[in-house]
Amino acid sequence: MSPNATAQTKKDKSMAELVAARDSILSAASALPMQKQDQIFLGTWSARDFLAHLIGWDYSNLQAATEILAGKLPSFYACYDHDWQTYNARLVLQWTRDDWAELFALVEESHRKLVEFLKTIPPEDFVKDRGLRFKGFKVTIAALMTAEARDEKKHCEQVEEFQRRGRLEP
Repeated sequence: MSPNATAQTKKDKSMAELVAARDSILSAASALPMQKQDQIFLGTWSARDFLAHLIGWDYSNLQAATEILAGKLPSFYACYDHDWQTYNARLVLQWTRDDWAELFALVEESHRKLVEFLKTIPPEDFVKDRGLRFKGFKVTIAALMTAEARDEKKHCEQVEEFQRRGRLEP
């Protein structure tokens, strides 16, 4: 397999996982009854907060991809603390909305913008190691999107469990 074909395969797999993870989350979140939308279920977060968090990370990852393409470490790494608590709190505060339908539309729009931008990146640039590292980890666009898809799969399970049982402990 040629290097370009390998890069395309890796990009296609990463993109498919990212889209599938988000589709699963949105399906689970849309099935929550109204009375559960503001109920705390994940640490200090309600479903509304959780969706705001997703919007914030979509835009963070969009900016990060641009920064990586420019050979720069994503700026959000400057905000790293335990479990990204401070950064996540800031994203939730910035993106939460009182209107569930508006919030849901925003989470769909932010993800669409991220995916559309990622589609424009040539496969070899998507997987390229530019020598960027954070705490010893290689920072590439592919690695960020793989991590995002993995996190979203975990979060989807948490939302689904909340839907089944009503309350999850962190």
